[in-house]
Amino acid sequence: MKKLVWSFVFVLGFFLLPITTTQAANNEQQLIKEMKKIIEDTYVGTINGNLEKATSISEIIDMLDPYSTYFTKQEFEDYMNSINLSTIGIGVVIEEHEDGIHILQVIEGSGAFEAGIKAGDIIIAVNGASIIGRSTQEASSLLIGNEGSQVNVTFKHSDETTTTKTITRKKFTLPNVQSELLFGNVGYISLASFSEDGTQLVKKALIDLKQRGATSFILDLQNNGGGYVTTAEELTGLFPSAKIAYLLEEAHTSYTIPAANQDTKFPKNTRILVNRYSASASEMLSASLKDQKAAILYGETTYGKGAMQGFYTLHDGSYLKLTVGKFTGPAGQVIHEVGVKPNIQTTTAPIFQAHFDALKEKYSKYKQLSSTKSMTDTQKFTIKIPSALTPQIAKGNIQLVALGAKEVPATVKVEGSSIIVTPSNPLLADQEYLLLIHPNAHSKGQKGFYQHIKLKK
Repeated sequence: MKKLVWSFVFVLGFFLLPITTTQAANNEQQLIKEMKKIIEDTYVGTINGNLEKATSISEIIDMLDPYSTYFTKQEFEDYMNSINLSTIGIGVVIEEHEDGIHILQVIEGSGAFEAGIKAGDIIIAVNGASIIGRSTQEASSLLIGNEGSQVNVTFKHSDETTTTKTITRKKFTLPNVQSELLFGNVGYISLASFSEDGTQLVKKALIDLKQRGATSFILDLQNNGGGYVTTAEELTGLFPSAKIAYLLEEAHTSYTIPAANQDTKFPKNTRILVNRYSASASEMLSASLKDQKAAILYGETTYGKGAMQGFYTLHDGSYLKLTVGKFTGPAGQVIHEVGVKPNIQTTTAPIFQAHFDALKEKYSKYKQLSSTKSMTDTQKFTIKIPSALTPQIAKGNIQLVALGAKEVPATVKVEGSSIIVTPSNPLLADQEYLLLIHPNAHSKGQKGFYQHIKLKK
């Protein structure tokens, strides 16, 4: 079985020599010659133009699909760092805010961490220039820079005080995998990118959650743009009934690529979350699991990038990224420009439905009181119950659960045929909840009930 080999050239030392216009032109002509040969031998796709007559690198790239491109050495390094979620900056995760740029997370060991910056602080200026009303992209361009360089950042804190810190930029890596134990012993794992170490990180989270009592799992691939194909092959091997990773069609032949077997496994009822921004390797894994009934997909149809790229090192250390194959799931259904349709399509956040279904599975003998209820009052709500059910309800037998999260502290009163629920804190708009009414443990023959609740603005 032929496998893609990504060749990497590391230049350990070099002499700095003046580069003349003639030398630069000769270098580009050699690159053009190399690129044409590689494209003729391995490219899968339509060439929009006369490749032989192309006289510049940009002209060649314009003839290829959107996923094929040319990288200088530095651009290639930046691209690979993006897959592994590495960059150079002050080390914060940010979002736009009416008062500036809100810090969601501070990366441990980063310049911001060492400067004492906390999640919740708001950046209001960079190097003395206000960034209020600026986008996260604009703010990021000011915060990133060369390793070891410094930047002056002004922060507003929760007590309304402001401070200006001189922060040293460092290379840092964003957390690729995040995990949490949701209510009902449902393990949640999110994967941001198919990085080189993605499989090991997911396995670690899987083992940890099992040790904490998780009996079912949700794997979140939303907004995951892909990454390493080998990581997709390895992740497929975490699912017991998935034996094939994908089918690959190259320029001159096709292959069936097996999943890389793993010693740790997700259970068969694992739920996968996808959306329109789940692409490439995310779609490869999703299609494989769907086709082999190894997991259940929730969300919306994925992006539709069923093309695989390879990297070819050119004589000067630059790279040609080229589409070299099209992949599908084991059933052979086209992914490219089509996407992967989930088993269960959702119109709200798929985590709500996935967690709800996991809990229904856990409490399989419970009955639903009525169809999903939509609420607008975030302070208190009332659920009608059959009068015959009232005697069995005891204090502590009712739980309010935020789907995709944990139990919500609440005061519960039973008045006649109504359950009045008052949460300790207001419920969140556009959130979904589950009210669980457990049977009295000391009474035989009683059944539990549940009510699905949606909050609307």
